[in-house]
Amino acid sequence: MTDRNGAGIGDEQARNVEVVERYLRTFVTKDLAELAEVVDEDVEIYGSGTAVRGRRYPEAAVSSPGLTVLDQEIREIFAAGDRVVVSMAQTYRRDATGATTVQSACKMYRLAGGRIVQFWGEQDTYGLLRGLGLLPDEPIAF
Repeated sequence: MTDRNGAGIGDEQARNVEVVERYLRTFVTKDLAELAEVVDEDVEIYGSGTAVRGRRYPEAAVSSPGLTVLDQEIREIFAAGDRVVVSMAQTYRRDATGATTVQSACKMYRLAGGRIVQFWGEQDTYGLLRGLGLLPDEPIAF
């Protein structure tokens, strides 16, 4: 298998990439059974100034009421050892209004035994909220 730049990656790294791609796909499919197959029950999650533990957090994100992921584009994916790093863009729709916008994100996952056990990352939540009409589309005065 090769990464998106054509470089070869080992079998374990290829499996890790596949696990992360399956996890990310659940944001489009909302398949919580698949999410449970690839995310450890006690997954550690770091980002946006918080640290939490438990699969219930990504499950809640995948099944957010009123918000639908229409499309997902993995821009880059890189595997090294037990880590996978992804930069991506997801197109969201606010179901109540039909407004759509694209949110960018960068995430890093650590895997063990074919499951995600930790992840770190940031996403453009401010841009998402502005694009969906939940914040004013003007600069914030500080």
